[in-house]
Amino acid sequence: MTLVNMTQMLEVAKKNKFAVGAYNVSNMELFRMAIEQCEADYAPAIIAIHPTELEYCKDDFISYVLTRIRNSKIPVVLHMDHGDSIDSVTRAIHDGFSSVMIDLSLKSWEDNIKETAATVEMAHRVGVTVEGEVGTIGQTGMHVEGHKQEGIYTTVEEATDFVKETGVDTLAVAIGTSHGIYPSDVEPKIRIDILKDIVKAVPDTPLVLHGGSSNPDDQIADAVANGISKVNISSDYKHAFFAKVREILAENDGWDPNTLFPEAIEAGKKVVHHKNELFNAVGKAALYEGIDPWRAEFI
Repeated sequence: MTLVNMTQMLEVAKKNKFAVGAYNVSNMELFRMAIEQCEADYAPAIIAIHPTELEYCKDDFISYVLTRIRNSKIPVVLHMDHGDSIDSVTRAIHDGFSSVMIDLSLKSWEDNIKETAATVEMAHRVGVTVEGEVGTIGQTGMHVEGHKQEGIYTTVEEATDFVKETGVDTLAVAIGTSHGIYPSDVEPKIRIDILKDIVKAVPDTPLVLHGGSSNPDDQIADAVANGISKVNISSDYKHAFFAKVREILAENDGWDPNTLFPEAIEAGKKVVHHKNELFNAVGKAALYEGIDPWRAEFI
């Protein structure tokens, strides 16, 4: 199998009632954790890279990522996560991403509609799919005990109008999750009632759950069962990786990557495997056998 775009990926997931994990990466170790474990699980995978992550890993890294994806035995989407402007999305398309997100949810409704629609028009010319966002996802900060900032729930009317006006292929909805690891005094609560209403309003549009880390498993499983087709994961598996790195560094000087990273990679892989099981994605790569690979042809 090979590189596919998000429509190819999520049409199958939506039809068969499972979700695909979107794992944020910014270096070789994180990428290995995600793709190697998904291959071991024979689960489809979405490799997500945020503009700040791309700024860190640089465009040349994407050449390796694409080569590795095209040699994989599973279907993979290479996705720009939370592109914050048409310029950042254009950079991703130029690098070979098969899917992009344009997140203008903090702008006015009119600007969000206008710029998202322009992104869709541009991306669709080269076969790249587009994810948009309505409502805002909460934030927990960079630390486990960080201050939680509440998001704004997506309404049915907003979801319906946004899909109609922009033509986005997938829609990220705000139903109570937050980016990051939840503080110990916060009890996460995903609003399944809101999700069900949005699914009824836009039945043909795959829905995306951002802030999928640190939420109770039963809530995530419930969200998948009720219409979520893509779940973004970053903090959970990165936390496991770096916790193991800190443990190893506490015991030795750790100057050699060959001794520092292997155990940390395995710790991260355990989290990825758990997520794939939670999303009911294990073994689902078989459903994509024979799919036509995505190819962008500029016109």
